[in-house]
Amino acid sequence: MKRKIIAFTSVIAVLLLAGFIYFKFYFVFGEGVKAGELNFVVRKGYVFKTYEGRAIQAGFGKGKGVNAGTIQSYEFDFSVTDQAVADSLMRCAGKTVELGYKEYLGTLPWRGKQKYIVDKIISIRE
Repeated sequence: MKRKIIAFTSVIAVLLLAGFIYFKFYFVFGEGVKAGELNFVVRKGYVFKTYEGRAIQAGFGKGKGVNAGTIQSYEFDFSVTDQAVADSLMRCAGKTVELGYKEYLGTLPWRGKQKYIVDKIISIRE
């Protein structure tokens, strides 16, 4: 009887762990499009070489008093897993781009440093 309880508890624990890992690292939490001026895309890493990038988004800041309505920039840091997309982006530094991305709840070292993974280029403007 104890052996069945231990086996049942072990199976439940493994299933819960598998569910946690799936939702934390593989479940797509959100999808969307961000537009901004592409600052850089680089390939870097010690063990896992990943493509990392940043787009600068200009907008009006939220503030009170003197800072209300001032223009601020927001940085969109992202990773790229598709080499073809990364190669295309590497030739677009300084251009305005619209990027399709997926948001995950956690990061994996072989996927990149960021929770946002760019998976497609929607448009590129000078």
